[in-house]
Amino acid sequence: MNSAMGLRVLLCMYLVSLSALQALPAGDSTTARPRGSEVDGVVIRSMKINCKVTSRFAHYVITSQVVNNADEAKEVAFDVEIPKTAFISDFAITSDRNTFVGNIKDKTTAWKQYRKAAILGENVGLVRASGRTMEQFTIHVNISPRSKATFQLTYEEVLKRKLGQYDIVIKVKPKQLVQHFEIDVDIFEPQGISKLDAQASFLPKDLAQTIKKSFSGKKGHVLFRPTMSQQQSCPTCSTSLLNGDFKVTYDVNRDKICDLLVANNHFAHFLAPQNLTNLNKNLVFVIDVSGSMAGEKVKQTKEALLKILGDMRPDDYFDLVLFGSQARSWKGSLVQASAANLQEARNFIQYFSVAGGTNMNGGLLRGIEILDRAQKSLPGLSNHASILIMLTDGEPTEGETDRSKIRANIQKAIRGRFPLYNLGFGINVEFNFLDAMSMENNGRAQRIYEDHDASQQLKGFYSQVANPLLVDVEMQYPQDTVVALTQQRHKQYYKGSEIVVAGRIAENKLGNFKANVHARGEGREFQTTCLVDEEEMKKLLRERGHMLENHVERLWAYLNIQELLAKRMKVEGEEKANLSAQALKMSLDYQFVTPLTSMTIGGMADQDGLGPIIDKPQEELMGPRRMYRLSSLQPSPTHSSPLGRQLPDRVTGVDADPHFIIHVPQKEDTLCFNINMEPGVVLSLVQDPDTGFSVNGQLIGDEAHPERTYFGRLGISNPATGFQLEVTPQNITLNPGSGGPMFSWRDQAVLRQDEVVVTINKKRSLVVSVGDRGTFKVVLHRVWKGSTIHQDFLGFYVLDSHRMSARTHGLLGQFFHPFDIEVSDIHPGSDPTRPDATMVVKNHRLTVTRGLQRDYSKDLQHGAEVTCWFFHNNGAGLIDGIHTDYIVPDIF
Repeated sequence: MNSAMGLRVLLCMYLVSLSALQALPAGDSTTARPRGSEVDGVVIRSMKINCKVTSRFAHYVITSQVVNNADEAKEVAFDVEIPKTAFISDFAITSDRNTFVGNIKDKTTAWKQYRKAAILGENVGLVRASGRTMEQFTIHVNISPRSKATFQLTYEEVLKRKLGQYDIVIKVKPKQLVQHFEIDVDIFEPQGISKLDAQASFLPKDLAQTIKKSFSGKKGHVLFRPTMSQQQSCPTCSTSLLNGDFKVTYDVNRDKICDLLVANNHFAHFLAPQNLTNLNKNLVFVIDVSGSMAGEKVKQTKEALLKILGDMRPDDYFDLVLFGSQARSWKGSLVQASAANLQEARNFIQYFSVAGGTNMNGGLLRGIEILDRAQKSLPGLSNHASILIMLTDGEPTEGETDRSKIRANIQKAIRGRFPLYNLGFGINVEFNFLDAMSMENNGRAQRIYEDHDASQQLKGFYSQVANPLLVDVEMQYPQDTVVALTQQRHKQYYKGSEIVVAGRIAENKLGNFKANVHARGEGREFQTTCLVDEEEMKKLLRERGHMLENHVERLWAYLNIQELLAKRMKVEGEEKANLSAQALKMSLDYQFVTPLTSMTIGGMADQDGLGPIIDKPQEELMGPRRMYRLSSLQPSPTHSSPLGRQLPDRVTGVDADPHFIIHVPQKEDTLCFNINMEPGVVLSLVQDPDTGFSVNGQLIGDEAHPERTYFGRLGISNPATGFQLEVTPQNITLNPGSGGPMFSWRDQAVLRQDEVVVTINKKRSLVVSVGDRGTFKVVLHRVWKGSTIHQDFLGFYVLDSHRMSARTHGLLGQFFHPFDIEVSDIHPGSDPTRPDATMVVKNHRLTVTRGLQRDYSKDLQHGAEVTCWFFHNNGAGLIDGIHTDYIVPDIF
């Protein structure tokens, strides 16, 4: 990149709590902070957040301009928080008349272009999860002296109606005064806007009038444009009070049942009928009372349950199921929510205790059985809306613990008759498992964060499902008229929510298009037919123009992608691949950054030559990551931890640049060879075709010694259980393809997924145990000052492999089972200290040389000397085939 451009990306790899643009003063500067808007010579000239909403589809553009008035380059950070539900669709930086624009590609292609980052194991993504509902986008740049830079980020989402309103949340935290600050929200809703409000958590009451809000008919508008003096945290301060949430809430008129919008051969159908009578509920709470729920969690759970009981209606029916090691119920059958029963339930809740393991399968089946029995024995309850809600803080450890079997059991028992809502309390839940199980049963999962407001979170969730109005909702469209429909069948519709269906209308079929809605309400069937009012559509197009057409189509694409991504969580194999391919194609067609795509920014690089990349972050762990349990069971006495195993005296492995060491136990001897390949090449180390288990390693280079290469990235995979582990000198990532948790070498942790146990030893090594088939160790080599090596790298050792299949192959795997060697004619070689010999191995007669290597499997600092017979020419004659046969496309 031309230095005259004056723009160099500095990737921010830590999480901070900002939401705008800030100047970063020099670390050692003692210059006093100037008054007004300038900080260390840098001025934020403008920051504008523009939001345009058309029929629930929200399009945001954040634009900010910063000016460096100093005579030297300055570093600034563009740092914003956006909703987790949003997709980034564009990003650009303009500096010194040069514009750097993002380009969205499929994730695989994008990361191949950033091969060096992958080799180093570094995550150059600019987006991280931030708190409960937001994601944080951060990029640091150097701005040339006496110049300016403009940042522009675009993201989009479909607003979801909750508790009778739509929420637009904009995080505000510029960290310094801004010369021109503006939030402009423009709303267009064809049904007409019924209410609109806007509040800022950071504004004192005397400045509330600075928010201008108005609505009339289809249009609503909110404008917040504080002067610099109004931004000041006090009259004499140069710091800003803009620090918190700016929230716009609104709803639309519900005079007409039909809300059908058609534009550019796409439609959006919104259903939220009013003036319906609440359905009575059959409600079973399934509560985890295992030992891990002790303390604040069970206290908050009880508080929430007591509040929920207070909201139940007299004609509702309910029961409580508790599960620890065993499942037990309060009544064992549904009882009416009479005053006496509610008081008895309160007493039960106040005095139950926690202990034991987690028999999730048993608890859920007991809850389902109670709902089943009630509907059969009490016919009047069959017209109620049945709901099953489970709260758990862990993973199944008692009874049935296999995730796939639990999901199958629950789906078979429910049979699509009522929804299951799973609430995951805290950090130790396997949230994807809970979410997939809920979606299979017409519900959804929600994380409950361990915090002071956990009981309010639980109560808040219940409020969303407390008032069912319709069940078995089906929205039908002529089959030959529509294609690519989003979900059109919904088990229940709740007061204050909204059902949205979108699709594409076939060419020349608009005249035949209509929507029929069928559902069951309290005491009656609910039916309606919606037709397209073409004249009204033309009028809307005149009012909103191209934006209407564009937003309706993008709303359809957004919902389709979200549903495809959700569906692929529930399936495996070819079906999952097909859903992923559909979601990827749509993400690329509409230029959304989704879990399957990445945005790259050309022409920019940091000091290591790495360019920035924008990804959609996955669900992340909250709180300390000392211990992360992924399976049904903790290590038990019958499955000893790999930490406690006696290491063999001699092991097979690969280390350094790279030296392969092969132990031949039947001969009490050791063989060794080197592999010389280019940096970036991925080699197969272990491949078991019977189970699919594999270990692949990627080579990295040493800039000071280009002829040397080391392993800088390992991929360990067990496809039978969906297990993947990516190991680099920087991070250890579990199941990286599905957004699994990331650990550092400073963590001490035991990870367990089915038969695979991973033990991370703080700053030292990690051990991977695959049932009783094999145990492997990865060691981390850190460079030190004065070292002749300038690159951190990894070593890989085989501690046990005797149960691996006889067909196991790879540069190391081919030596897991006995093979014979014969050494003869030992004689002086070219180096008097290292004799040569003739060796017969694998029907080859070869000249080998006695040498020394180091085994770091026990002593990471010094290593142990190993005497071995060295095979020349990349192990020719010892390894099957030639060394280039072991090149594979990627680590997984």
